Amino acid sequence: MIDIAGWAPEPQETTEVVGAGPSEALAGMLDVEPPGEELPPLWHWLHFLERPAQRELGPDGHPREGRFLPPLPERRRMFAGGRFRIHEPLRVGDAVTRRTELASTAVKQGRSGEMLFVTVRHAFARDGAEIAVEEQDLVYRSGDTASRPERAAFQAPVVDAPWTLRTTADPVMLFRFSALTSNAHRIHYDEAYATGVEGHAGLVVHGPLLAILCLELPRRAGLKVRELSFRARRPVYAGQPFVAAGSPDGTLSIHAPGDATVMTATFA
Repeated sequence: MIDIAGWAPEPQETTEVVGAGPSEALAGMLDVEPPGEELPPLWHWLHFLERPAQRELGPDGHPREGRFLPPLPERRRMFAGGRFRIHEPLRVGDAVTRRTELASTAVKQGRSGEMLFVTVRHAFARDGAEIAVEEQDLVYRSGDTASRPERAAFQAPVVDAPWTLRTTADPVMLFRFSALTSNAHRIHYDEAYATGVEGHAGLVVHGPLLAILCLELPRRAGLKVRELSFRARRPVYAGQPFVAAGSPDGTLSIHAPGDATVMTATFA
């Protein structure tokens, strides 16, 4: 049974001067032009990164310990979604302070047993004034969760929407995004681990990458996004063709083979 009694991490602050290099690298990975001075929504995920020593990593590639990592044995971490509200964009050259705090925890019963939902809030400030607030929803499971992976489908989904962006993430793209976000979770680059230990059907496409691809739709349409919310529903695997779909009415989604909607989002 999941027990986190007494777990109450203190808030943490870190300040970083926003550089242009990470956005230029992500733009290259997405085959688009660099965005310029203002960071597009969610591109801040390439900043304020943790870079633990190799000895601090656990068998899954994640740090064994951390201020906002719950004290669970053999925990498995999943990205579940989040929300982002923008008052002013982060800009290249700005010194931005991020204050991180634990917003909430909840234990829920899932198909594979108990799951701990953790929401972490990040507040971003420039010159003492708050410019953006993010909440990230993360899910943790304890114990051995390996199961026989289902065979992944690879037939391209058929999607009819005003905006579409078709992508197939190969291992090279997953490697590049892992490097850009300093994410060493083995499900994104070690297929034997992903299938044999965590029970996936292949290498897992990063949830944050799917969210960024969703937001590429209004960005490429020239719309300014001030608020967004997204929820990851199931994984997408390397080699699976998927489609980011959206509409000017503020709805976004990711569709994978097998008529699966793997992420939903809204923006304003």
